[in-house]
This record gives sequence, C-alpha cells and structure tokens, in this order.
Amino acid sequence: MANAYTPGLKVTPKMTFRTRRVLPIAGDVLKKVGDKVAARDIVARTFMPGDITPINLANMLSMPPADVPACMCVKEGQKVNVDDVLARSPGIFGLFKHDVKSKVAGTIETISSVTGQVIVRGEKLPVQVGAYLSGTVVEVIPNEGVIIEAEVAFVQGIFGVGGETFGPIRMACKKHNQELTEDLITEDMKDCVVVGGARMHYTAVKKAMRVGVAAIVSGGIDDSDLKEVLGYDLGVAITGSEHMGITLIVTEGFGDIAMAERTFQLFENHQGQETAVNGATQIRAGVMRPEIVIPLSTVAADKTAGARNVAGLLEVGTMVRIIRDPYFGLIGAVNNLPSEPAVLGSGSKARVLEVRFDSGETVTVPRANVELIEA
Repeated sequence: MANAYTPGLKVTPKMTFRTRRVLPIAGDVLKKVGDKVAARDIVARTFMPGDITPINLANMLSMPPADVPACMCVKEGQKVNVDDVLARSPGIFGLFKHDVKSKVAGTIETISSVTGQVIVRGEKLPVQVGAYLSGTVVEVIPNEGVIIEAEVAFVQGIFGVGGETFGPIRMACKKHNQELTEDLITEDMKDCVVVGGARMHYTAVKKAMRVGVAAIVSGGIDDSDLKEVLGYDLGVAITGSEHMGITLIVTEGFGDIAMAERTFQLFENHQGQETAVNGATQIRAGVMRPEIVIPLSTVAADKTAGARNVAGLLEVGTMVRIIRDPYFGLIGAVNNLPSEPAVLGSGSKARVLEVRFDSGETVTVPRANVELIEA
C-alpha cells in the first residue's frame, strides 16, 4: 500500500481560508460581495431583546391581582425610566395613597390581571459581528452575515482557552525549545500575539495579563499552571468562552514540550504581521481546534505559492507527530508504510509506519499513534 489517511493538524505557510461570520438572530448585513474588510471591521449588527424585570404590584399594593390594571399609571408599550410611578393605590377616602415606582428603565410589556404582575422589558442590547479575518467578502447571507475569504498562513494548536483576539506577532523566545518565562514578557508586548517556544510558565502568563498581551502561543503548558490561570479545574469539553483578558494556545500538548521547529519558523517568518487568534477548542464529537490565522499580502502569497497536500493524506515524506509514549510529542517524516500488519510488543497486530527523526533515528509505531501535520 503506497499511502493512507489519518487525522491531523494544519501547519501551512499558505492556504485559502474561509470564515462564516453570522448573527445569532436576523439583523442588518453591512458589507457586500467584493468588499475588502479588516479583522476588526463590523460586518453585521442587530439588537437582542432586553432583559425582563417582573414587578409584583398585587403584593406591593396589597390588593387582589384583578384590581391592579385599574391602579396603573402607565400602559402596555409605554416607556418608563427609573423612579417613574407605575401604579398608585386608591387609598382610603382619597388619602393614604401608595405609589410604586419603577426600579428599572424599559418598556411596559404586559400588565396581568391574573397574576398582578407587570413585566418591564429592558432596552435592546446591541450585537455586532466582526470580520475576524482580513480578506474579501465572497458571499452575503441575507439578514445573517457574510463569508470572508483570504490567503493565509495557518496554524492549528492542540488546545486553547479564550476567544477571538488580534494583534501583531511578537517572538518572545529565540529558539523553539526555549521555555517562556516571566522575564521574556516586556511592556511593549501590549496587544501583541506573543510566541514562545516550549512550556509557558504561570508567572509569564500572569505578567502577560498585567501587560495587556492579546494572546500567547507556545509549545506546552503544565496543567497545574493552567488551573492557576483559570482559577478552577477545566472539566468541560468546549473552551473559548473564558473571560481572562488573554487567549492561550499550545501547539504540542501539556507539559514540558517544545514547539515544533517548523511551526516556530513559520511564526518567525511573519513576525510583526497582524494575525487573528481563536482559542476555542472542542475535544469531543465535532472536534474544533484553536487556530492562528495570518493573512498574507499579495507578495507574501506569491512567495509561498506551491503544491498543496491532499487533506489527511499519509505518504512517504509526510510530516507527523507521535501522540503516544514512548515517543510522545516527537515529530518526524514518514519513512515507510508497510502494507502488512506487524506484531506489536503487546502481542497484538496493527498497521504500522516508520518515522524518521531529524537525528536520523527511525522508529516503527502504529498508524493510530500518529497525527498528521498538514502542510
């Protein structure tokens, strides 16, 4: 057998990338097909219904619910401000009247003679969708949003926390296997996407948060450091909604793992260039990986033009990462794809492949133990 297919992460200097940017409910699309957009541009907007506040006037006025409508000083659909009088009790012989004032601003949505409650709907909440990707609008989805396309350098990570953010790439480490420590984070890294080498330390992350770094991308992180940063154990299968003020992405895994040299080199080649980062990760069905998207200029795109691999194709020369011990985290090239199953150390049979490392060492591992690094 000449080749096979396996899942993998993309690390490529050039690819066509599309992103779908849509509103949660129907609204106004602000861009048209052919428009050039920047990452921070707003492409669509709408308004979400405001929060509701129930007010139990029957209790507050000490009267049956059916009597509440007759005591109202406002009508359904009318706007009210804080301290506006909503209802007034009839009192006794015209005296001892009691007013109920609104504690919130909004619109009177309902007045119920059954429950004696008034529902005040708060002001509408504006919702805007940004472009995220600097590129060209190639499709408009009526009343929802747009699809944006661009030629980019693209890196998928293993795991991330935090949502979408932007900034220029800043290299904090000089080598792919250098750990990201506190002293490497400087004040001029504010709003930057900082790239480390190996493990990012807790103290480095905390200083980056104080400085105002937009994101950190590095080879690995210790799970105890991640817990310290978040303030809790991450037990969910989906990330990206954390509100830390920073996005963290690891390209290799947990622990003292160096970033792959080719990944580090890709970032180094684009130092200073604006990039979009999203730490959202889903590790169950419908896998979603964190990503770093670097839009290419026309010149940069021409320089990186070349043949592209078929997605998931595993063949001799393909770069792979081993994801099981005893070679966990090591990266090499496929040297051979034996067609016949081999007997493993456990005595079971499995399809295997040979991987050659940069050192020249060749090892044989099950095909299920590797992850393709798609170029």
